[in-house]
Amino acid sequence: MDGYLAELRKLVGSRPLFVPGVRAIVLDDAGRVLLQHRTDNNTWGLPAGSVEFEETALQAIFREVKEETNLDVIEAEPMAVYSGPAQRFVYPNGDDVRCFSVAFVIRKWTGQPKADGEEGSDVRFFATDDLPAEMVAMHRDTIEDFTKYDGTFFMGS
Repeated sequence: MDGYLAELRKLVGSRPLFVPGVRAIVLDDAGRVLLQHRTDNNTWGLPAGSVEFEETALQAIFREVKEETNLDVIEAEPMAVYSGPAQRFVYPNGDDVRCFSVAFVIRKWTGQPKADGEEGSDVRFFATDDLPAEMVAMHRDTIEDFTKYDGTFFMGS
């Protein structure tokens, strides 16, 4: 963790923080979703992260996808915003966050998917009806919402 969130953690420790974030539904030509195997909690999840201070959500999704998957986003479509109690995430080190995240659908990208080796140990495409058992719960819910997405931006929970 670096940047603004790291500075806040120095001040408040592991106490809950309200964190603006982004998550990416990166699709291949077959409509499969790209997931990364997280090194912090040994689960699969969407490429995602915090919006840095002085950064827009759109800039953050481009950066996070590049950092975590090695892909360059060409176009990102905002799908939903997620907030509320279901968006709580506690990291293995005890850091507690309440996410307020914008989910983006990414159909246009370039590059070859590759894990960064720090936040993720593997990246792989999965069919939406054949997701791994061990997944970040809020990301599984986001993918479920995507399967019903009709192109209209909505408020998730």
